[in-house]
Amino acid sequence: MTGTWLPPEQYVKTIANATSYAAFYFTDTAGRPIQLRAVGDTAVWQWPGGNMDHGETPWECAVRECFEETGISFAGPQKLVAVHFISQGADWPLNKFGVIFDGGHLTDDQISSITLDPSEHTELRVHTLGEWERVMRPDGFARLQATDAARRTGTVAYLEW
Repeated sequence: MTGTWLPPEQYVKTIANATSYAAFYFTDTAGRPIQLRAVGDTAVWQWPGGNMDHGETPWECAVRECFEETGISFAGPQKLVAVHFISQGADWPLNKFGVIFDGGHLTDDQISSITLDPSEHTELRVHTLGEWERVMRPDGFARLQATDAARRTGTVAYLEW
């Protein structure tokens, strides 16, 4: 940087750009993670969430996406559990940041009342971490495992790859 002031619309062209997503991490009352199978790639398991819209905060995005994908109107506390950074690469032209909030524990009745958006997810599953490790890709499982550990210890996980 030369130290010369640039108007914002010019300055942003000189720095790395990124996309962003926000999601909720839910478990059942026994602490087993709840995940949704993606429509586009059946090997991908994910949490209710998605990409942020213009003018939307991470919290607003997580709440909106959760409702759209599950029918859950989340009104719990804004508790951050993980921040996830993905470097740009061959599969995606921009860096990507994810903000993952703790959605808490869902009862069996709450889980059974979830209505999936069929354009986004084909099924919902509840498994132990060991069971999830057997059905998930290694990078997705690493995110799940770190997020679960952060929630159990009351810390915030920072993930990057």
